[in-house]
Amino acid sequence: MNGLHISIEVVQFTDWFYLFYFISLNSVYIMLNIICGFTLRKYLPSLVLENFPQIFSGLEPPISIIAPAFNEGATIMSSFYSLLHLNYPQFEILIINDGSTDDSIEILKKQLGLIAFPEAYRRRLVTQPINEIYRSSKYPTVRVVDKINGGKADAINMGINLARYPLFCVVDADSILQKDSLRRIVQPFLEDQRIVAAGGTIRVANGCEVSGGFLKKIGLPTKVLALLQVVEYLRDFLMGRIGWASIDALLIISGAFGMFRKEIVIEAGGFKSDSMGEDMELIVRMHRILREQNKDYRIAFLPDPVAWTEVPEDFRTLMNQRIRWQQGLAESLFKNLGLMFSRHPSFVGWLAFPFMLIFELFGPVIEVTGYVLMIVFYITGYISWEVFVVFLFASIGLGLLLTLSSLLLEEMSFHIYDKPKQLAWIMFGVVLESLLYKQINSIWRLIGLLRWLTGNKGKWGTMRRVGDWHNQVHIVK
Repeated sequence: MNGLHISIEVVQFTDWFYLFYFISLNSVYIMLNIICGFTLRKYLPSLVLENFPQIFSGLEPPISIIAPAFNEGATIMSSFYSLLHLNYPQFEILIINDGSTDDSIEILKKQLGLIAFPEAYRRRLVTQPINEIYRSSKYPTVRVVDKINGGKADAINMGINLARYPLFCVVDADSILQKDSLRRIVQPFLEDQRIVAAGGTIRVANGCEVSGGFLKKIGLPTKVLALLQVVEYLRDFLMGRIGWASIDALLIISGAFGMFRKEIVIEAGGFKSDSMGEDMELIVRMHRILREQNKDYRIAFLPDPVAWTEVPEDFRTLMNQRIRWQQGLAESLFKNLGLMFSRHPSFVGWLAFPFMLIFELFGPVIEVTGYVLMIVFYITGYISWEVFVVFLFASIGLGLLLTLSSLLLEEMSFHIYDKPKQLAWIMFGVVLESLLYKQINSIWRLIGLLRWLTGNKGKWGTMRRVGDWHNQVHIVK
């Protein structure tokens, strides 16, 4: 057999091991999709009244919006206008310029009529020093902070120090919020005092049209790489998170759009600047600390408050992003291992955390070696065609069914992409994502895991994004 000499027992054990892994992985996600379906069935009827004109009760809590920015000169004003025109009675906007090296601060000074206005504040979270604090002469609720570069987490912490209100919302400075997003994401805090954080949905803006900070037209990207991320976001970042949140086991709220109780975040130590996944690490740490304190709390996820953001369209940028995400996942889990199997039984400690550790963190090792070994075993004759087909069904077929079910839930619930051409293009993306992109992504994740294991933290570097919704090319951190 081409020089290979492996006992039949070893081959059989290997076959069953990889089959069990892939079946278990996809079964959990399929169960989450089922839970998601029931959740949406209860949730969507409550949105019927949302189509009518909204009258605020006056009881809505004021909110501080924190927008960290680094070299966002090309898109900062579009994002600002989307925040300025949010449909909500009382909020302030804090733009934190984190030592940008482009013309971001000059654009803000010119467009917002900034005036230097030093103010005292409590330095409850340690951050890099401030160069200047500005107030807008055109918009009284807007402040801009120009500070020494310290990274996104450091910029958010500075915003928390300066925030005036008990709830704050973090929004990426290159994202566009829908007008009702703030009103929707605050709802859990109004309905349940136990809520400490809530996340909104992130959708892909590539292919959409934005004018003056408003989303004018929803479209799909023409580039295949961005299309694959549309599919990925629908399955993992929408349906998956709805499922985990439904059983109070959500371990991540996207740093691009999330709302928090300020005092809880400060007590937890704020966002960590030494983490490559500061958004997930904070949520996992909050779970751990609050459970250690035996607090009754909840972390929510809502499918309808939406932030539209641009995703990478070139191979290298996407690869570097996914490598960093995997390193951030490793840091988040291992810094908070005390959450796993904690003495206070919960789905988050006894199901979500072990699942993330086994299948998401160390899963790439199993997935990459599985594909390689099973192909080698088939070529060398150690396994039959029938066994190889069963493996392909467990590893690819079940994943394809999972993605199709997520797409079905999306269309039944929100019907965002309603044109036949759009659905056909998405279906092409579904197939390509299952047959090729997932496997490539597993390799990237494996690289990220190996970098973390070897202590190579890597760098955020620069990320090139081609913003067809702005018709500009810009460089962001």
